[in-house]
This record gives sequence, C-alpha cells and structure tokens, in this order.
Amino acid sequence: MTDIRIRDAAAADLPAIAAIYGHHVRHGLASFEEEAPTVAEMARRHAEIAGRGYPYIVAECDGAVAGYAYAGPYRTRPAYRHSVENSVYLAPDRQRQGIGARLLAELIRRCEAAGFRQMVAIIGDSANAASIALHARLGFRRAGVLTAIGYKHGRWVDSVLMQRALGPGDTTDPA
Repeated sequence: MTDIRIRDAAAADLPAIAAIYGHHVRHGLASFEEEAPTVAEMARRHAEIAGRGYPYIVAECDGAVAGYAYAGPYRTRPAYRHSVENSVYLAPDRQRQGIGARLLAELIRRCEAAGFRQMVAIIGDSANAASIALHARLGFRRAGVLTAIGYKHGRWVDSVLMQRALGPGDTTDPA
C-alpha cells in the first residue's frame, strides 16, 4: 500500500484541491454546486476556514495530493458554535484505498482537540453508499434524510444527515 501522509493543507496544494473538488462538482452528487470553483475561489475558501482555526488537511501519497478534508461551522448562529460540519473529497483514482478513513479520523481527532462537541456530515445522494459507510465506520449515526432537496445532473437528489459526538459530546457543558 502507498504511504499516506496527512498534513495541514498549504497554498501549494490548492490547485490539486480545486481539481479534486472540480471533478466531484462536474461528475458527482457529493456537492450540490453546479460550477466548479476556480483555484482563486478555493484559496479564498481555504483562507476563510483555516483563518478561523478550523482544520483543513490533505492526504499526500507519492508526493501528490490524493484527497482533502476540512471542518467548518455547521451553522453561523452562536448556539451552534460547538458543532462542525465535515467535508472529505478524494481524487477519483484514489478512492477505496483507505485514504478517506485516514482523513476523516484525523479530522475528528483535530476537532476533538479543539473542543468541538458534535460533527455533522451532510452527504449528497442517498445512494452514496461509500460515504455513508465511511462515516458509519467512524462512529456517525444516521440522523435523517432530506428527500429530493436538490436537483443536479437532471434528477432530484437527497441529502443524508449523519452525526457524531466529539469528546464528551453532550454529556457535559462546553468549556
């Protein structure tokens, strides 16, 4: 198996991140965006997320970015400040190699270390069995389905909501 190195995303990674995400925007249902963002837009998004102290990481294999993951605010209202939403994307030729699990596990670890208490996954397409299974393996439970919430590639698409407690979750008050 290829050696996988998980590290913070850097500016030099943004063209690869934009290419990975662009592929999923153009060809998949994981993202409900319909136009692939430019590298400049992905750089803006990265700066916003990382600048607010949320983790934004990449998996590097053989010197190339094979995937990336980040956590950001679940919602902007203050009561949600202890909850994050995760995103994980892999290069099409790097799927089903354990890279997504490594990225998500590290993202969970970093969010717990930062004191967050809940992580939410909003998975595009209820037929996205790989992403649903990945999240379930890492302790997420299905919280619901928003049926036919988006329309992309000529069809209605569901969103699957999954949730995982971080650290003590809701068993204690946040610090």
